[in-house]
Amino acid sequence: MTGKSILITGCSSGIGYDAAHGLRAQGWRVFAACRQSADVTRLQTEGFEAVQLDYADEDSIRTALAQILTATGGTLDALFNNGAYACPGAAEDLPRGALREIFEVNVFGWHDLTRQVIPIMRAQGHGRIINCSSVLGLVVAPWRAAYSATKYAVEALTDTLRVEMRDTPIHVVLIEPGPITSDIRRNSIPHFERWIDWENSPRAEQYRTSLRKRLYEDRGPDKFELPASAVTTKLIRALESPNPRPRYYVTTPTYLMGTLRRLLPTRALDWLLAKG
Repeated sequence: MTGKSILITGCSSGIGYDAAHGLRAQGWRVFAACRQSADVTRLQTEGFEAVQLDYADEDSIRTALAQILTATGGTLDALFNNGAYACPGAAEDLPRGALREIFEVNVFGWHDLTRQVIPIMRAQGHGRIINCSSVLGLVVAPWRAAYSATKYAVEALTDTLRVEMRDTPIHVVLIEPGPITSDIRRNSIPHFERWIDWENSPRAEQYRTSLRKRLYEDRGPDKFELPASAVTTKLIRALESPNPRPRYYVTTPTYLMGTLRRLLPTRALDWLLAKG
C-alpha cells in the first residue's frame, strides 16, 4: 500500500482522526482535512499533510483538492467522506434554515467533492469512494431528524452512484457505524442552541427531561459504544479488499437495526424506535 493516497475529511477528532492515524500506519499517504485552520495546524505538527476543507464552502473544496493534486501529481486513490455534524431537536421544531445548513455540509458538500474526485479516478483507471453513513441512515430515532435525513440522503446518493459506477473501475462503499466514541454530541450543542426554540415548543417538558439531559450531562459511554478504531478497521477492509462489499456495518446496533428493518412491520419498528 506504500504510496497510495487517500483524502479523509473530518479529521479533527473521532472517526476521521483515528482513520488518519490508522491509514498512515498501513502505509497510505494520508491527506487529512479539517474545517478549522487550528486543527489543520495541529495535524501538521503530527506529521500529516493536512488541508483546510469546509464542506459548506465550494471554494474551500476546490482549493483543498487542488492542493492535494499538486502534491500527488494529479492522482488520488481513495476518498473517505466523513466530516459531518448533528443538529438535535424534534422534527416539528426544525426551522428551514437548520435543515438547509446541515444538508449543505452533510450531503451537498460530500456530493460536490465526490463529483470532483470521480474524473481523477476515471483518468487514472481506479479509485475508491467510501462514505461514512450511520445506523441512522437505516432507521430513525427521536430528536435526530435532521442528522438522520442527511444520512438517508447519503445512502440514496451512494447506492445510486455505486450502481452507476459498475461500468467503471471505481468502487463505491458505505460504512455504517452505530454509537462510536466521538465529539459529535458535544459539537451538536451550538447548533441546538442556535436553531431550536425548545422553551416555546409543545415538547418543552420532553426537552427538559430527555434531550437536554443527554446533551449537557456526561453520562459516560453509550451502551454498545465502540472506539473510533472499529470504524478504521472496516475502512481498511473497504480500501484493501479486491472486491469490497457495498456496505460495512460497525457496532451491534447497526447489525440489529439492519436486520429488524427488514423483518419487522413498520408499526412494530416504530414502537421499538420510539423508545429511543
